[in-house]
Amino acid sequence: MTADRVFQICNSIAPLAWILLVFFPRWKWTKIIILQGIVPLILGLVYLSLIVLFFGEGEGDFNSLNGVMKLFTNPWTVTAGWIHYLAFDLFIGSWEVSNSKKLGIKHYLIVPALLLTFFFGPIGLLLYFLIRAIKTKKLLHENF
Repeated sequence: MTADRVFQICNSIAPLAWILLVFFPRWKWTKIIILQGIVPLILGLVYLSLIVLFFGEGEGDFNSLNGVMKLFTNPWTVTAGWIHYLAFDLFIGSWEVSNSKKLGIKHYLIVPALLLTFFFGPIGLLLYFLIRAIKTKKLLHENF
């Protein structure tokens, strides 16, 4: 299997998971495969496999911007990096759905945060925190 094929498969799974989170958050299968962390876990296992198989094959390091740019010239490293983002952003989106439900925040209010989390990761998380603070009138929460 090529790096491009692994990329395509993982990049096709993630949007489907996000559709479930945004449009069907209370559906039984969304709860099982997304909110329980199965899809982020699968993406994490693919990521782990790529790191074990291909880490160190390219040039570069994490010590400088130049070093990181060199790391991402290898197709396998770029694929692993992208899967890293897919897995973590989806995990954060799942947490936003679970946390908002626990706090009694209506789902439609967090949809913009979910969309931003899908496309821009931390910006969506920041919006979720803002929505949560406004709706609960608390900046910080004991149960994060």
